[in-house]
Amino acid sequence: MINGAIIGLGKMGLSHASIVSAHPDVNLTCVCDTSSLVLDAFKKFSKLKVYTDYQKMIEEEPLDFVVIATPTRFHYAMVKFALDHGLHVFCEKPFTLTTAQGEELVESVNQKKLVNQVGFHNHFIGTFRELKRLLDKRVLGELFHFSGEAYGPVVTKEKGSTWRSNPEEGGGCLFDYASHVINLVQETIGRPEKVLGAVLKSIYSNGVEDAVYSLMRLTSGLTGTLLVNWSDETYRKMSTSITVQGKNGKIICDATEVKIYLKEAVPSENLEKGWTIKYITDFAIPVNFYLRGEEYSAQIDYFVNCIINKAPLEYNTFEQALYTDKVIEMIQEKNKLN
Repeated sequence: MINGAIIGLGKMGLSHASIVSAHPDVNLTCVCDTSSLVLDAFKKFSKLKVYTDYQKMIEEEPLDFVVIATPTRFHYAMVKFALDHGLHVFCEKPFTLTTAQGEELVESVNQKKLVNQVGFHNHFIGTFRELKRLLDKRVLGELFHFSGEAYGPVVTKEKGSTWRSNPEEGGGCLFDYASHVINLVQETIGRPEKVLGAVLKSIYSNGVEDAVYSLMRLTSGLTGTLLVNWSDETYRKMSTSITVQGKNGKIICDATEVKIYLKEAVPSENLEKGWTIKYITDFAIPVNFYLRGEEYSAQIDYFVNCIINKAPLEYNTFEQALYTDKVIEMIQEKNKLN
């Protein structure tokens, strides 16, 4: 058994607390938050130790890892403190507010050889893994375009300020929504090396954007679009999709299915000419505890397994998240030029 703690008990922190506490190889020993209301509930309904000071918790408790699920502006200091105390770290996305902070943390975690992961959960959705596998098999032949999209109803009217409306706290559609799509494109299709155009558009918010539209080129030379809008009330929740077009057809992928259209069959993959649809039921990653989607438990299972077995990380490393932050900075800089 390894010992873990949660820092930050908002929506994601509470989800992580449930998943970690149910893990058969983990002893969730303590939690930390600044809300007395939340901590009182933990005192009343659990046996966990509660803290308001994360530094005190880390210094006093015999921990192996921490999960950090606070607003982005706190990530750098909290991750750094945890690493300096020899702890493995799972940090929610986006990684940091500046690439300089991220580069320091990547260097630190590499020197200390600690397990590090950032919560870009789409990589633990089986359909997106299948998309990457099919692209690696080159079923579409030479690629000529991609599109990464996400829509949802986060901000659908003018309203008061929260951390989501403060760019200094990691608010805004670019950090909160588009980062998921950027990271998915980056690790599934290829890394963006240049942002050719970018528009950050406010619809209802003051001070941050509600939509992100960008044209980018990958290191392979492939170009494509990023289309993200968190003010779209035609969606019940965040909906993310990737479309890739090649000379032999195209693939449209989201969290529920992979739709493949081929001009010519690919027998080695049992793919016929025309349309083939594959569903998440064929690719879902098995987990012991299901909450909000198997991907949330699967990413924690992966993190814990890497700690226990000293296994190298393939998914969602600090370095990968840092690259996503670099693309975010490129989009911000391109938007300023408009």
